[in-house]
Amino acid sequence: MPFNIPILLTWLRVALIPLVVGVFYLPDLGFSTLQLGLASTIIFIVAAVTDWFDGFLARRWNQTSAFGAFLDPVADKLMVAGALLVLVHLGRVDPIIAFVIIGREIAISALREWMAQIGASKSVAVSSIGKIKTTAQMVAIPMLLYYGDLLGVDTRFWGQVLLVIAAVLTVWSMFYYLRKAWPLIKETTAAKENNKQ
Repeated sequence: MPFNIPILLTWLRVALIPLVVGVFYLPDLGFSTLQLGLASTIIFIVAAVTDWFDGFLARRWNQTSAFGAFLDPVADKLMVAGALLVLVHLGRVDPIIAFVIIGREIAISALREWMAQIGASKSVAVSSIGKIKTTAQMVAIPMLLYYGDLLGVDTRFWGQVLLVIAAVLTVWSMFYYLRKAWPLIKETTAAKENNKQ
């Protein structure tokens, strides 16, 4: 397993995930719900920044690796899933929206793995729809973790709006990736059927 600063940052992101969730389950130390939300929001933002920074450094220092390419999206998905689950538990996110977002991540990860096995991973490369979805999601989650007024902005309302937008784009991008992959799925299935005959 390679070890360098980009991978260290990715491991740091993995380590921060339990803290994002665990803040809300601390023993009663006299902190208000808003203070706990602020702490969780800051930890989530730090983790999100490491996501951008580790990719930037890996490309800049030419330290990309197969292990880093595997670990980075796993850390991202764990971070989003962990935050969404705690938000569902707190009653700040509808379980159906969380299920749509998490379910899509699992489905597309499986699709990408299968496409990589047949040498067609570029067919399901990240699209602009996926990038917009991720942006909306990564802004919505810290807003909902904070869950209060911040500099005159109602993060409860705007967090919900952005997460609904992210959920819609999640479904849209999933169908986009499936449409791109469908010809290869049909081709591979037909080839297997022909080999059986």
